[in-house]
Amino acid sequence: VQFVESGGGLVQPGGSLRLSCAASGFSFNHYRMRWYRQAPGKERELVAGISNYGVSMYYADSVKGRFSISRDNAKNTVYLQMNSLKPEDTAVYYCNAVHITVVGLDYWGQGTQVTVSS
Repeated sequence: VQFVESGGGLVQPGGSLRLSCAASGFSFNHYRMRWYRQAPGKERELVAGISNYGVSMYYADSVKGRFSISRDNAKNTVYLQMNSLKPEDTAVYYCNAVHITVVGLDYWGQGTQVTVSS
């Protein structure tokens, strides 16, 4: 199992970034995909999730209306479009794959740093 996360970086407040997480080594369309983030000194929090075929999505209240999660099962990739970024969005962002039926079967990406600062 391998994840390649990309798209993180430094952006000014109000700017945008698009994170990508390309997966391999498992049946991508058998997994819900989620993005988590962890800021220094804080617990990891769920930011957004998407069902295995992209029919339903979930967003944390803190990012609703600003972030959008999507997936391309043909490319085994999940995306997180982040707009109107705020300094409090600064964190390491992780993608997570959760099997749709097997409890406890999940995989994590290595994380990508997002820094929102002027």
